Amino acid sequence: MNNQLQHWLGRLMLVAGLSVTFLNSAFAESDPKLWPVMKEAFFAKRAMKEVDFIKIEAPRRAESGAQVPVTYIVDNAAAGGIKIVKLYAFVDANPIPLTATYHLTEALGNFNLSTRIRFETDAFVRLVGEDAKGNLYLGSREIRAAGGCGGMVENDETAIRATAGKIKMKVDDVKLGANATTTFNVKHIMRTGLQRDLVSQGTIPAFYINKTEFKYNGKPILTVDVGVGTAEDPYFKFNFVPNEEGKLEVIVTDNEGKSFNSIAEVKS
Repeated sequence: MNNQLQHWLGRLMLVAGLSVTFLNSAFAESDPKLWPVMKEAFFAKRAMKEVDFIKIEAPRRAESGAQVPVTYIVDNAAAGGIKIVKLYAFVDANPIPLTATYHLTEALGNFNLSTRIRFETDAFVRLVGEDAKGNLYLGSREIRAAGGCGGMVENDETAIRATAGKIKMKVDDVKLGANATTTFNVKHIMRTGLQRDLVSQGTIPAFYINKTEFKYNGKPILTVDVGVGTAEDPYFKFNFVPNEEGKLEVIVTDNEGKSFNSIAEVKS
């Protein structure tokens, strides 16, 4: 398993004192008692306020635990002047619960991002927002889904490597000074490090995208620290506000140090 994954998992296990049965999906349904333990593991004794302006839109029951669609929203109008600069997205019953961390900028306006994540079992999605002063705010949603993190997989390594890093990106509905819609997708297996090979029965090493950086005319607009709880072939759809025509560039890196990039022209 990757060192970063070991760090987060070890930290959670140390604070929670959870047994190996946790990793084997012992919880058949969402367990609200997991979050206080996890909050302490990741945020120590920092205060956290539940709010309505951080929202999670998602199906109550997902068709597949491997591809669960979610939309994360920060409603600036309802936030009363609070400016969120970072969002941590968790699935609290996953063996590696931090699915991604989003670094926000003013160029995003009202943050609205759709993506797809994994669920090992029924769980709560927890979206923790942090402002520039380090204050923490929480939004939550319960979703029923299972089987997306571990299990047995076939492993055609040649095909996986041949397509890894292929990017599709476009920007639609462009009107300068208003929201434009970016749709991004990168081909990648996103192996968690918990899956087992059907042939050898051994654990398959983690192989995943770990960062995507979006820049407009050279200035950062959104950076995502991607975790293995993000579904295969990572997908992000989000709005940003271009004030002039230019180029949207994305730089993608994986946990093996490889880098991929793509550029989309933005014209009104």
